Amino acid sequence: EAGNVFIDLGKAEAILAPAEQMPGEEHNPHDRIKAFIVEVKKTTKGPQIFVSRTHPGLLKRLFELEVPEIFDGVVEIKSVAREASSRSKIAVTTKNESVDPVGACVGPKGMRVQTIVSELKGEKVDIVRWDADPVVYVANALSPAKVLSVSVDENTKTARVIVPDYQLSLAIGKEGQNARLAAKLTGWKIDIKSESQAQQLYNRKAVEEENQKEEE
Repeated sequence: EAGNVFIDLGKAEAILAPAEQMPGEEHNPHDRIKAFIVEVKKTTKGPQIFVSRTHPGLLKRLFELEVPEIFDGVVEIKSVAREASSRSKIAVTTKNESVDPVGACVGPKGMRVQTIVSELKGEKVDIVRWDADPVVYVANALSPAKVLSVSVDENTKTARVIVPDYQLSLAIGKEGQNARLAAKLTGWKIDIKSESQAQQLYNRKAVEEENQKEEE
């Protein structure tokens, strides 16, 4: 297929299909690249290996390589949300209270995460702390935005989030990316409103309820 990149693995060859390549990334002969194995097919000529540079699993494996605490099982990756070559979010936790899971992933002077960002050609990576409480987890997932409050509806798996007015565009992100990745990371639908939008909505409901009482 046109656009396929063939990677020499020694005794086998891997195929990096166009759909699995990162946008804007070029590959030249003798380049060394890291990729995630997505499928192995048995053929009469031997195994056919398909790899990806866009799969969330690649981000997970890169963190395992760079962060000894993840490799050793001290820090656990709970979830990954990725829009390849643009931005990703990763949620981490630990049972060891003396370890800061986010700090471990960032590394001294940010060196660990910077190595991963370089490997992914500048893809931004947000590292957030996982929490069993969805209120805390959703607020963390919307980082770097600051959140005022989160209320959750377990039945619809919806989180209603209120942020300061000046944080609204940061919370939603460019073309909705920050909110979209946070929703993918947490598994919750996220509805974000600014403080003044929430206040207007509250005032409108109060007026409607008052009108209903008068009609009764």
